[in-house]
Amino acid sequence: MRPAHLLACALPLLALSACNRGSNEAAEAVATEVPKSFTSQGAGAPAVESEYGTPVKDRVATLGLLNKRNNLTQDVVLKVGEAKRIGNVIVKLATCERTLPWETPPETGAFVQVFVEERASVDQALGWHKVFSGWLFKNSPGLSVVQHPVYDVWVKDCAMKFPGEEDSPAPAASSSSAAKPAGSAAPTAKPSAAPSPSASPSAKPSPAPSATPSR
Repeated sequence: MRPAHLLACALPLLALSACNRGSNEAAEAVATEVPKSFTSQGAGAPAVESEYGTPVKDRVATLGLLNKRNNLTQDVVLKVGEAKRIGNVIVKLATCERTLPWETPPETGAFVQVFVEERASVDQALGWHKVFSGWLFKNSPGLSVVQHPVYDVWVKDCAMKFPGEEDSPAPAASSSSAAKPAGSAAPTAKPSAAPSPSASPSAKPSPAPSATPSR
């Protein structure tokens, strides 16, 4: 066989081995540029401002993103109205909320939109499709989930504060744990009363002297 034929046969094998090596390595998720069509449009209905807590525009949400193909999980930190693209998925945040400190049970939620660049069918062109738009909840994830075969998104935190949380006083120390003033004497234990001789089991009456007959 000629050397040219050997080289032609070897090139496909080298390319195949390179693909196999790359498939075994975990892909690193890197944020890329978001298309302008997603940065210009609003993320759902405008958020309703509350009289308590951090203004909506100053809140920051931390979301979890899972790629089920390579089991790669990463945190996506978003400001309100911001969108980030990781590969062929875009996550956009409309707002996030936390329950008031006196409300129970506590809950953290975020209004999120998820777009994936994929084909709706084999005969259609590649394009961006909205796969989720709605509220996600940290402590009640079953109420609303991102139903997609490849990507999953969930809420991890909403960075916001309510009045009083910035400078809440430390709890007062109890009387038992409070520090004693310097120079004060430590309390002494109260001495127990000494038992009376009659009550002591070791105390025995001395015997009376016996009388001896005189001679």
